[in-house]
Amino acid sequence: MSYAEVNGIDLYYEIHGTGEPVILLHGGLGSGEMFTPMLSDFTARHQVILVDLQGHGRTADIDRPIDLQDMARDVAALIDHLGLVKPDVVGFSLGGGVGLRLAILAPEKIGRLVSAAAGIRRSAGFPDILEQQKQVNAASAEFMKDTPMYELYQRVAPRPGDFPRLLDKIGESMQRDYDLTEEVRGLQVPTLIVGADADMVPTSHFVEIFNLLDGGLRDGGWDRGGRPKGGHALAIIPGTTHYDLLDSPLFAPVALSFLDQAD
Repeated sequence: MSYAEVNGIDLYYEIHGTGEPVILLHGGLGSGEMFTPMLSDFTARHQVILVDLQGHGRTADIDRPIDLQDMARDVAALIDHLGLVKPDVVGFSLGGGVGLRLAILAPEKIGRLVSAAAGIRRSAGFPDILEQQKQVNAASAEFMKDTPMYELYQRVAPRPGDFPRLLDKIGESMQRDYDLTEEVRGLQVPTLIVGADADMVPTSHFVEIFNLLDGGLRDGGWDRGGRPKGGHALAIIPGTTHYDLLDSPLFAPVALSFLDQAD
């Protein structure tokens, strides 16, 4: 358990196990603890680096917006700080978006990427979800006091009173438009796109991302010659939603199966 002074932030991280390194990036209003139930699956074959992103978990917020590109730069700087050589990255939701941006900004720094439950275009979200996101602000802190997210923040955050401020900044981030279509089309890092079969975006959006990565456009062939040229893959986890995807016993095996493929 330690902090790294990188990119203007004191970034909290933990290292578990030995082997080829993999960085796990949590979802919004969470922390690296989100991966605790599957940690032993990953440490059986990998050194795991759990990161608490800006304003989350044990990483205190700083005077900048919550921006996924900034968070990606934080992780890139942490990779350099730790002297890691092309670690793999697994990200969920917010962390999945950070992982995608890291692969776009610094493809030379990482090996493989698993991006779970992360869209590449704000407008892909279901209309009711986009409306709900407009309600995320400091005023909603009172209604979240019985939630696991609030309990976690109060237990581990350096400044527990910052929770309303974090909600304000997360809400502002959710309202910013984005479209990574062209960037994803040219993605150089072998990437597994993962979605729940009842996620915050239509299942077709994950298929769209896979199509941009040259996947699902032709028969794969007996010799697998029709598979995506970049080594990309797609997985839809059955019987899950955005909110319990990490609870599925399938998540870790699916992610590890992709990470452990020979290049």
